[in-house]
Amino acid sequence: MSQNTYKETLGKIKDLQDQLEQQFDQLLSEKRTQFKYRFKKGRVVFEKEISELHKKHRIDVWTYIKNSNPLYILTSPIIYGVIIPLVLLDAAVFVYQQICFRVYGIPIVKRADYIVIDRQNLDYLNAIEKFNCMYCGYGNGLIEYIREIFARTEQYWCPIKHARHARNRHPYVENFVDYGDAENYKSCLHMLRKQLNESQDKS
Repeated sequence: MSQNTYKETLGKIKDLQDQLEQQFDQLLSEKRTQFKYRFKKGRVVFEKEISELHKKHRIDVWTYIKNSNPLYILTSPIIYGVIIPLVLLDAAVFVYQQICFRVYGIPIVKRADYIVIDRQNLDYLNAIEKFNCMYCGYGNGLIEYIREIFARTEQYWCPIKHARHARNRHPYVENFVDYGDAENYKSCLHMLRKQLNESQDKS
């Protein structure tokens, strides 16, 4: 496969991803109409009759615990305990980004674009389920947020492709310098840093 063919394929994938995002936004709009909710000051609000219907489907906490697999209860301290390193990681990366990205001229990654916590507004979930949903929304969103921060960091400091194929690479990698291309590394490094700085100006 030639380099041009590879780039053409990447371009097609990017176009399809853009189309998919547009279709997903349209689908969300249709779902808001179907399930009768809207946003009010950033909070999801259901129509009154829908909210009442949701409450009828809620399982109370005691029944939920009583019917749970005992192993789920025994392992719950382990999964909930991960919140401690997550919060510490969140704080460390936040400080790193706020200081270093401003020095390097890299655009700041917005947490709100990645960490979405809204499922606690669903009245058919009990308190435990709401907490679990908040936890999952925070954990997964945080990882995506941190991934974007380190992807931009990598483009600034070490934009070289790996010799070995890695699964689920972040999109910046495709513009990195080929592994072993010593001749073009310095010029590409300068270009990729400039791209990040320019995206800061456009944002």
